[in-house]
Amino acid sequence: MTHSHTAPPAVAEQTRREEELVERVLRSFDDCADPRLKELMQALVRYLHGFLRDVRLTEEEWQKGIEFLTQVGHITDDKRQEFILLSDTLGASMQTIAINNEAHGAATEATVFGPFFVDGAPRIELGGDVAGGAAGEPCWVEGTVRDTDGRPVPGARLEVWEADEEGYYDVQYDDDRTAGRAHLFSGPDGEYRFWAVTPTPYPIPHDGPVGRMLDAVGRSPLRAAHLHFMVTAEGCRTLVTHIFVRGDELLETDTVFGVKESLVKAFERQPAGTPTPDDRAVDGTWSKVRFDIVLAPAGN
Repeated sequence: MTHSHTAPPAVAEQTRREEELVERVLRSFDDCADPRLKELMQALVRYLHGFLRDVRLTEEEWQKGIEFLTQVGHITDDKRQEFILLSDTLGASMQTIAINNEAHGAATEATVFGPFFVDGAPRIELGGDVAGGAAGEPCWVEGTVRDTDGRPVPGARLEVWEADEEGYYDVQYDDDRTAGRAHLFSGPDGEYRFWAVTPTPYPIPHDGPVGRMLDAVGRSPLRAAHLHFMVTAEGCRTLVTHIFVRGDELLETDTVFGVKESLVKAFERQPAGTPTPDDRAVDGTWSKVRFDIVLAPAGN
């Protein structure tokens, strides 16, 4: 006795209808004049329809998805980018960064940009204070900027930004303050140094649809403590990265998947009264960290 593995007629007909629709949508882009746009749109259709067919999405679930994306759009404004938060929490931001920042020698690894960078941060000189009044334990940050051949990179622009000890960036306050952000330039030997505040963990904004998504799936909105850097220099690939605090219990569960082992640094707490590198008077404890930056060549 033999058994046929042919799909029942109803199943075969359903599959034919679904596949025929996919092909019709794909053909709709045949006349696209931009080859890359055509490639992107057709790949998107294949993966999107593949997802819909694999999970057998219900019409109610489709409607819920549309409502969710609508809410993400409504809460987004010039100070809050909920779509970046959504991308971050799904790992899409980190995957895009991984694709576009290929390993090159000893170049410092990149990580997520985040939604809180602001153009026009004030300039400080070497040894200046990024905090700008942001509350928190003082932290001395120093290091060098070099290329992958080990040569110093003088005049590199370092943009630095961070949350205060309460876990808030300046743009999250309603008083138009500028704090916890600045830019500076590396010195003749590629050296840099500045004061900031010791990073502390904080939640991404979770009072909107992305926060509700995280809650529904049992995930925390907390980010591991970190300090943001964006480093630019002529002839070098722009580096967007953070450094993280060794020993932070959130390193394994950072909600945007931004932690890389090479970016975890020792923030060494100094007892009250310990002299600072620049003889600044500090009332209480302070910390210090070293972060040597290596920039990949442009185009790599």
